[in-house]
Amino acid sequence: MKKNINKYLVISLVIPFLGQLGCGKREGGGGVDGGSTNIQNKGSDTMLQLAQAWSEMYSAKNQDVRVSVSGGGSGTGIAGLINGVVDVANCSRSIKPAEEAKIQEKHGVKPKEYIMGLDCLAVFVHKDNPIEEITIEQLGQIYGEDGTITKWSQLGIEAPGGKDEIVRVSRTSNSGTYVYFKETVIPDGKSFKSGKLDMHGSKEVVELCGKTPAAIGFSGMGYATDEVRMVLVSKKEGDKAFAPNNENALSGDYPIARPLFMYTLGEPKPHVKAYLDWCMGPEGQKIVEGTGYVPNPQK
Repeated sequence: MKKNINKYLVISLVIPFLGQLGCGKREGGGGVDGGSTNIQNKGSDTMLQLAQAWSEMYSAKNQDVRVSVSGGGSGTGIAGLINGVVDVANCSRSIKPAEEAKIQEKHGVKPKEYIMGLDCLAVFVHKDNPIEEITIEQLGQIYGEDGTITKWSQLGIEAPGGKDEIVRVSRTSNSGTYVYFKETVIPDGKSFKSGKLDMHGSKEVVELCGKTPAAIGFSGMGYATDEVRMVLVSKKEGDKAFAPNNENALSGDYPIARPLFMYTLGEPKPHVKAYLDWCMGPEGQKIVEGTGYVPNPQK
């Protein structure tokens, strides 16, 4: 499922003075710069291209609104929300109870959650790797700290290039993708095995898999390219394996599908709410699909 997402990419707008960033407790939210209303949006790298596409389209239709988008990971977005320096935090995992408690303690409100769409967390390998499917159990054995699978030959695979050692590609710990994979795939609350290659962004995971014949990695399905393949995934040996696509995400058949979230500090300011409503409306959800993700089935 390879998506052409280039037409949706946009250079994020940069606000020149930190003092003009109006978020959290600042009066009026969002801030004003030269007559424009600014919305600060930060967080998930999985959602970065989607958020940039929303920003470009919305600002073109509403020229008095500037939506500044940046990544850094889901944890970074939530930290910005806690510190009152972003209006909207993007997350590829749900907010943690400890994070919610900090928001309530500091701002006196509960974070408001919005489900913006769905993503299949895809398992990527080099395009010449012959593996067709993999189980959640096998992934846990590859990535988990007590995992015993270290070579492709243990999966009955001869990796391209003749290198048998599996190169494990992951995300950094502030990533929502990292947290979701750890909680869903690695058994018994254990951690990742040492020696993996941690990438700062979703795109970097896929790029490294495309350049490394013995690599395996995980990232949002919207980042697929011609240089990689997405492997079918099943829950356990003997179960049917499913491809990461819209149909299997909506049916629940793909075992590592997840919602994509946005969070605000309580009820958002009117201009922020208008933006979120647009993102969840027909035009915004069309962009969700166009960037390789699954529109919110509730919309």
